[in-house]
Amino acid sequence: MKKVLFIVNPIAGKMKILKDLLEIDKAFYNGDCSCDIYFTKKKGDATEKVIESGANYDLIVCGGGDGTYNELITGVLTSGIKVPVGYIPAGTTNDFASTLELSQNPVTAAANITCGKIKKLDVGKFADSYFSYIASFGAFTSTSYSTQQQMKNVFGHSAYLLEGMTELSSIKPYHVRLEVDGKIYEDDYLFGAISNSTSIAGLIKLDTKLVNLSDGQFEIMLIRMPKLLIDVPKVIIALANGDYNEEHITFLHASKVKVKTSGTLDWALDGEYASSTDEIVLENVHEAIDFVI
Repeated sequence: MKKVLFIVNPIAGKMKILKDLLEIDKAFYNGDCSCDIYFTKKKGDATEKVIESGANYDLIVCGGGDGTYNELITGVLTSGIKVPVGYIPAGTTNDFASTLELSQNPVTAAANITCGKIKKLDVGKFADSYFSYIASFGAFTSTSYSTQQQMKNVFGHSAYLLEGMTELSSIKPYHVRLEVDGKIYEDDYLFGAISNSTSIAGLIKLDTKLVNLSDGQFEIMLIRMPKLLIDVPKVIIALANGDYNEEHITFLHASKVKVKTSGTLDWALDGEYASSTDEIVLENVHEAIDFVI
């Protein structure tokens, strides 16, 4: 039997995973896997558990949202262990799980993992931290990490929209200089995302033909501040239609990005807060994770 470490975030996504735990454990058993379940109690627990015990297992799986999965891969990469990972999506939005087309049924997702194959996935490096699918700054970036867990458990994805509405009056551009694979981009940006996903912030959907999770390249989207308010709807419509040639939108691919700003800039990594900084280098770690899918 394969030894599986199953790390569960019990408060993620309306706590829906708890009612399925017995069936999930049964699915692992039926797939010839012996499952040890570990419940996280605070932020960072998943990372610590992987560093502490991950090498003793054949497979490490997390049940929770994208933030829980981020902690899992951070533990794997920080410790340097070569153990495959799996993901049972049970959070509020599950952006990265949607990109991977994972089953939203936790029991089915567990069963799929037991008979899945390994796919090597790129990971983003942000100073000494990692992100599985997105690092973002600017408009609505704080929504993902400032929305309270209780609110997310009650309202689900709508909680992010409600929180985002309160941000509308405080949206402002940031003067940012980006060095992207040797080329300079400098302007006043409302929003920026360095991603490896078909879904950006749960709101912008990228054409799957534009995204390869294992090519060593990020997808980069920058939205400039329109000089005229009348141009704002044009930008929104262009994003909705997948038209990245709109004059206020810059879309490109790159493996390394250096970001510099005159003041501090708040970031979100996989929806979780990252320390403010005035200069940061983001690098694509090619095929860093063995993901069972």
